[in-house]
Amino acid sequence: MAELIYQRQFRTPSSESYIIQRDGRSFGHLDLHFGATEVSGTLILLEEQPDEELLKLVDQIDEDLVVSSDTPREDLLLTVFKGQEIAFYTDDLQRGDGEPVEES
Repeated sequence: MAELIYQRQFRTPSSESYIIQRDGRSFGHLDLHFGATEVSGTLILLEEQPDEELLKLVDQIDEDLVVSSDTPREDLLLTVFKGQEIAFYTDDLQRGDGEPVEES
């Protein structure tokens, strides 16, 4: 499996969010939530993955981001989706009436 690059989008005391890149392009999005005894997460992949590759990917995420954190855990609960990015929204790109701001 090609090397994964994790670009952290944000971190809170109990959560982290990442854009995952592989081979120089976006591969997926990962949200992790660290509880008292388990880590829950949502993984959205931009491409279909064979079951064997998906299991390797989950193991790699577990080793790279979950086990390496200082949060003890009894289980990793990860829901995986296949999707595509449609748009990115931010308050900076909207006017008060909800219409997009014209770029100048």
